Amino acid sequence: MTAAPQTDPQAGPHAARRALIVVDVQNDFVEGGSLGVAGGRDVATRISQHLATHAADYATVVASRDWHDPHSHNGGHFATEGEEPDYATTWPQHCVSDGAGADYAPGLALDLVSHHVRKGQGTPAYSAFEGVDEEGRSLAELLTSYDVTEVDVVGIATDYCVLQTVLDARGRELGVRLLDGLHAGVAPETSAAALASMAESGAEVVAP
Repeated sequence: MTAAPQTDPQAGPHAARRALIVVDVQNDFVEGGSLGVAGGRDVATRISQHLATHAADYATVVASRDWHDPHSHNGGHFATEGEEPDYATTWPQHCVSDGAGADYAPGLALDLVSHHVRKGQGTPAYSAFEGVDEEGRSLAELLTSYDVTEVDVVGIATDYCVLQTVLDARGRELGVRLLDGLHAGVAPETSAAALASMAESGAEVVAP
């Protein structure tokens, strides 16, 4: 599912170079979901507000989703029956592709999202760079097709999938900004450690 590009490449000096990556703003990761994060619904709304006023700043907007196979442990990502998840490498079932938990959270407006990538189809996956679109193109390929050299990252959860997306972007020598207030983490301690890791990698935290 794709929408028309939001911006004329000639609209400004950064329009064809910066992308927005929206990480895993899904029902299972907001309040009421199987791995709900406090503040997740508010983050979805604020990302939509940001898009409403800043979509023209981006060459493209890409949203990622966890998209796990039903009736599968997804390569050990889901805890096996009778096993307690350790919340580090094994997790409760979440974002199963045939369930509502994998859907985008209701507060996230999708009309200005250009591309959608799915990750974790049968395997553990955290970074949005592990996702592919419906045509099999990776996030890195999509960004390259728009001549992107810088990305803004938002979404859920700060201390897991957002962190890994930021680190992967930096590993690809992209300039990275994490937009303050447009992400939510699982726990204060792990979120603080994630922010420190992002800063060490060269990512910036900036106001939207």
